[in-house]
Amino acid sequence: MMSWLRVLLAAALALLPMLAQAADPLSIPAITLSTDEQGQQQYTVSLQILLIMTALGFIPAIVMLMTSFTRIVIVFSILRQALGLQQTPSNQVLVGIALFLTFFIMAPTFDEINRDAVQPYLNEQLGAVEALDKAQVPIKRFMLAQTRESDLELFVRLSQRTDIASPEEAPLTILVPAFITSELKTAFQIGFMIFIPFLVIDLVVSSVLMAMGMMMLSPLIVSLPFKLMLFVLVDGWALIIGTLAASFGGV
Repeated sequence: MMSWLRVLLAAALALLPMLAQAADPLSIPAITLSTDEQGQQQYTVSLQILLIMTALGFIPAIVMLMTSFTRIVIVFSILRQALGLQQTPSNQVLVGIALFLTFFIMAPTFDEINRDAVQPYLNEQLGAVEALDKAQVPIKRFMLAQTRESDLELFVRLSQRTDIASPEEAPLTILVPAFITSELKTAFQIGFMIFIPFLVIDLVVSSVLMAMGMMMLSPLIVSLPFKLMLFVLVDGWALIIGTLAASFGGV
């Protein structure tokens, strides 16, 4: 995370003089397209800033739907429901844990993007289009490793594309929805396994209360302390987080 913060800080400092120039409408034209000696097209700084600011609006969607965030936050929500807790931990806490766990799992992918795409672009060794193409390679590799072939085939068939010979050739428009579908299925499978022991406790407590004739007492109130005790005794948080991290295959 610190390397990414340094990259964002360096990019912000680099944009300051550009923003100062762009503040004067007479300093540079709004849109100008030029061609360098290699035949690559370059846009003016003001248009690049506009594109960057527009891309920033997609960052939340990218973090949620193109990383491990979706699986983690769904499993945490199912865990809270299985424990019988309504607002503990709160949504902010669960999202925060899921976010930093996502940074941990995605660190190798982010480092590769930083090394192969971001740093060469900041050093003016790559153009914007080339940097974007290189940045797609690690993230596509990560998503392909977590995507089921059946889900990918489904969206390839729905798109009616016949020119995709292998999963590696699938564009992001097909790969992203297939990845999301696979993540949802995997998250619910993990959630089902988490729910079983707590469901057994609820059934046992409910049977005991009925046998004692205490049908007016809610089983959830009685079973909650036992479920919390079980979760603490087995070191549940470390077990759940370790299982989630391992489910990505050490990517």
